[in-house]
Amino acid sequence: MKKFWIAVVGAVLAFGPAMFAQDVVTGVKDVGKDIDKGAKKTAKGTEKAADKTADATKDATKDTAKGTDKAAKGTAKGTKKAADKTADATKDAAKKTADAVK
Repeated sequence: MKKFWIAVVGAVLAFGPAMFAQDVVTGVKDVGKDIDKGAKKTAKGTEKAADKTADATKDATKDTAKGTDKAAKGTAKGTKKAADKTADATKDAAKKTADAVK
């Protein structure tokens, strides 16, 4: 029995380091695969985030353009009204001046 255990210990000592090295190589390969999968998921997530940002920017630009257009139309309408009021006031002032000169 003693010789059997000596043989087992000898086999373990002989083949153990080689088996350990194989485990290390397998472990490193697995880590490399996991990193690759993680990088692909990160790239996909980054792409989705970029798409969402582009969509939000596009929507904000459209809203800004619509708001700017409405503001421009409102300003034009207000300017026209102000010009009409100014013309009326000028006309009235001219009549009063003419009446005062008579």
